[in-house]
Amino acid sequence: MADFTNIKVDVLRKFTEDIFIKLGVPEEDAKITVDVLLAANRRGINSHGVARLKRYVGYIKDNKMTPKTELSIIKETPVSILASANNGIGQVAGYKTMNMVINKAKENGLCFATVKESNHYGIAGYYSMMALKYDLLGISLTNSAPLVLPTFGKQAILGTNPLSIAAPTKNERPFVLDMATSTVPRGKLEVYNRMGKQIPDAWATDEKGNPSTDAAKILDNMLNRKGGGLLPLGGAMEEMGSHKGYGLSAMVDILSGVLSGGAFGSIIYSNKQAAGVCHFFGAINPDIFTSKDEFKENMDKFIGIMRDSEKAEGRDKIYIAGEKEFSKEDEQEETVSISNKVVENLKEIGNDVGIEVKF
Repeated sequence: MADFTNIKVDVLRKFTEDIFIKLGVPEEDAKITVDVLLAANRRGINSHGVARLKRYVGYIKDNKMTPKTELSIIKETPVSILASANNGIGQVAGYKTMNMVINKAKENGLCFATVKESNHYGIAGYYSMMALKYDLLGISLTNSAPLVLPTFGKQAILGTNPLSIAAPTKNERPFVLDMATSTVPRGKLEVYNRMGKQIPDAWATDEKGNPSTDAAKILDNMLNRKGGGLLPLGGAMEEMGSHKGYGLSAMVDILSGVLSGGAFGSIIYSNKQAAGVCHFFGAINPDIFTSKDEFKENMDKFIGIMRDSEKAEGRDKIYIAGEKEFSKEDEQEETVSISNKVVENLKEIGNDVGIEVKF
């Protein structure tokens, strides 16, 4: 753990909130944004935690992201919402939209929403899990910068386009699927690059479309759009299911970008002053099908069937989606472990904007 520093969550929260507030983000919005970032760190998804702060600060300072998120409702029905984030902060747009979705689902049984003209919103699972408090199923999808190759392609067209579904339970931990539709997200390459480690050759390709283990080169190629990029789930080979990851990524883009009338595919981030990221959110009340109590009881049974099934040789446990992240969250309730390189970046940001660093 020599390459990591343990920081009190409250200290890191205050520092990061102060950074956003200093840059003109309203206090309430700063708290929302930081809560999403720290949720990622606490759940062990460090690629989407405070390591992203440098990028957000740069976007705000360069006028590529509006610090005051003016979420506008373009169209709505009792079970749907179309909104624009007006180039505001993705976490704020996501949180506020998901709250509206939940309220409509509580009243009308279900609700779906699309948000266009937004920015990176952090971990998809944060928003799907918001529904769990009300015993609703939560859904969260987002498109993202074109970093992923379609099967048999060498030009990045699709985003890592994550999706998340959260289902409430009675006694078990909730089922929370939170995954990229690429083999890994870009943040994973950034983590390996910071650690000076080679990546597996099934993760990404060079500018010619050939598998590569050089994280730094791949990141530079993606940043400057030189060619190559991340591979969809299944890697490069159709025989290994590449076309399935490719299809899932396209599905996320259809529901978030195409359906909202916003940006999609290689259009994302094509405007140098606005990312154009789009999101899709949903909430479903089990009462419109079975009942909340019956659904939660059956979720417990379903989880038990999976967990208690026979294990492969040499394995003694079958994990349920979200289980590892919940365990990590419990471990890091008060203190999170942050890469020293990220800590250095945080200190540089603090010094640059005039916020005292206390870690």
